[in-house]
Amino acid sequence: AHAARYHFSPTGEYALFSEFKQHGGQGVEVVTGSHSAQEARRYADMAREFNLAASRGSDFHSPGESHTDLGALPELPGTLTPVWDVLQNRIQRPQ
Repeated sequence: AHAARYHFSPTGEYALFSEFKQHGGQGVEVVTGSHSAQEARRYADMAREFNLAASRGSDFHSPGESHTDLGALPELPGTLTPVWDVLQNRIQRPQ
């Protein structure tokens, strides 16, 4: 998670996603409390290119520690498949 924190070169980041996909990776966090709008667009593009599901998360820990207020993140771009859709069949609901 949070690939933007590692400051890969474009070539290194592409290699990371290629290896991730080859080894069974299925999703990427596109929108986070620490991603800029430009980074979110870049990871949305990578999700599309590598056919990865997308997630969003504020990474909220506490009001004094987090970059984004709880519930204040933008939505995922509509063209992406959310990870929660992919995992729907694994969710067990009480009967």
